[in-house]
Amino acid sequence: MKTPNHNLSLLTDLYQLTMAYGYWKNGWMDKEAAFNLFFRKLPFGGRYAVAAGLESVCQFIENFGFSDEDISYLATLKGNDQKPLFEKGFLEYLRKLEFSCDIDAVPEGTLVFPNEPLIRVMGPIIQCQIIESTLLNLVNFPTLIATKAARIVEAAGDMQVLEFGLRRAQGIDGALTAARSAYVGGCAATSNAMAGRLYGIPVKGTHAHSWVMSHDTEQLSFNAYAQAMPNNCIFLVDTYDTIEGVKKAIETGLSLRQDGYEMVGIRLDSGDLAALSIEARKLLDEAAFPDAKIVASNDLDEYRILDLKRQGAKIDIWGVGTRLVTASEQASLGGVYKLSAIKEKGAWRYKLKLSEQKIKISNPGIQQVKRFYHEGIPVKDIIYDELTGIGVDGGKELLLPVCRNGKVVYELPELDAVRENTLSNVLKFTQNPDAKIGGSYRYPVELSGKLSELKKRLIGENSTRVFFSQT
Repeated sequence: MKTPNHNLSLLTDLYQLTMAYGYWKNGWMDKEAAFNLFFRKLPFGGRYAVAAGLESVCQFIENFGFSDEDISYLATLKGNDQKPLFEKGFLEYLRKLEFSCDIDAVPEGTLVFPNEPLIRVMGPIIQCQIIESTLLNLVNFPTLIATKAARIVEAAGDMQVLEFGLRRAQGIDGALTAARSAYVGGCAATSNAMAGRLYGIPVKGTHAHSWVMSHDTEQLSFNAYAQAMPNNCIFLVDTYDTIEGVKKAIETGLSLRQDGYEMVGIRLDSGDLAALSIEARKLLDEAAFPDAKIVASNDLDEYRILDLKRQGAKIDIWGVGTRLVTASEQASLGGVYKLSAIKEKGAWRYKLKLSEQKIKISNPGIQQVKRFYHEGIPVKDIIYDELTGIGVDGGKELLLPVCRNGKVVYELPELDAVRENTLSNVLKFTQNPDAKIGGSYRYPVELSGKLSELKKRLIGENSTRVFFSQT
């Protein structure tokens, strides 16, 4: 299996390369352009999204370049006339191409909102175009899963959430990316051992139903597991009869204690989780196991967790799998990547996409976002054009320098720091009661006055022939 550091330059849609060929053919290779990566709607009908994927973007940029094998493959592609799709000169251009764009991006773990640029790319248009599909791939899915994880962790409150989704994830990369993104979103650990090795995420897990079923009795299975791994005993108690399983786990736990070990807890994976957890807690406490944890799994998500908590469930740790790593009710983030300006003869020519659907009309300009706070709590974001928005005073710029002249300048934080950033940001955001799951709060995101006027003018003229001097 190839690691995330593998060269991904050919991980792109063919039309990016055909457009690149057109730019090359017409001598536009070095024309400067600005593109923005953003999404139009918040996922899950929620109130925020969590930016993720920037580390993979940095790795992609650091390894950008078309290999001899890539060029040989592209040389085999043919047009409808069965002649080579690309000229040899263009392929040689790609072989020698060195990335030279500037990239600014929102750090991972930042809460982000519709139409705000998560990534801004500026440089030769041919390069900006070639990396479009790759950037979207590296940002869309991680941001979706980090957001889902943050919602689940928010619902769980002070209780831990473990990511258990490997077996239901969409392929190998889906499983690894989901595990990392779930940790970015606030999950405490993963069951995925490879994700643990690659990313340094804590790993958790004990045994499955097959372990119990492979023994003559449930009691024997618990005893055998305790003998094999006395320091890792969370017993899965619902193979036959859950409450009887809890009682047997207690018996094994008492034997463990005599040997100087302590039972970590039990896991519930089916049935009425609220009622079973309440009864299990009572049995554990009566048997002098007040610190034994009750872990719950079985198709959990933020809504199910909130419902179980409302029922008074005595659950300490939530194991969430399928509905987290597949993002359950939402197939994709829907991020897009749009041209917003082209530089010609020392001046920027602003661009926007027009549509009969208002939501699909893009914003023009060299975009930056400022976030404004009151007593440490975010209260408003303003999107502005860096060339004309000098009057946007105060606030904190969200897009930070990531790449300059093709070289990564951003110092990637440790993954634990990214996770803490997410948890801190969600906590601040949800101090407003209406900002919690199911609330009606909608965080305000505005265009600056100048950018709003520019956009209206461009729409009104149905044209992009508006120029501003760089100075």
